[in-house]
Amino acid sequence: MGEIMTGYILPCLWASLACVGFGLVFNIQGVGVLICGFGAGLGWLAYLLTVRLGMGDIFAAFLAAIVIGVYSEVMARIRRCPVTGYLQVALLPLVPGAGIYYTMQYCVEGETQLFLSTLLHTFGFAAALSVGAMLTTSVLRALLPHLRRGGT
Repeated sequence: MGEIMTGYILPCLWASLACVGFGLVFNIQGVGVLICGFGAGLGWLAYLLTVRLGMGDIFAAFLAAIVIGVYSEVMARIRRCPVTGYLQVALLPLVPGAGIYYTMQYCVEGETQLFLSTLLHTFGFAAALSVGAMLTTSVLRALLPHLRRGGT
């Protein structure tokens, strides 16, 4: 039970709470802030489970972005609100801030090999987030008119 609590529940809770604060900054009001926080926790859980299965962190970011994208699209439709707010706020815990920091640190210190390695990894991670979110949005928007008309 201790490993589940410290390995999964607490990190997801912290991700959710952090995004509640960012939801307020993005002017998401009322229960929408909690919805964003839950989406962030759900995405972080998908990331942690995928990494735990040994799939690699870039694929884990891609999968987490898909989970967050689907969740954000559904919640935006239910609440009749723009999806961008939900999506941006829920993706925040996955943004590779440390990777960006270390990339710049290695650049300034003249560590060319470490700089290029970290740059490519950070770029791949950020691209996985972008492609996952974009893929979800594109597929759902292409399918939605067909689902509304009863599949014709």
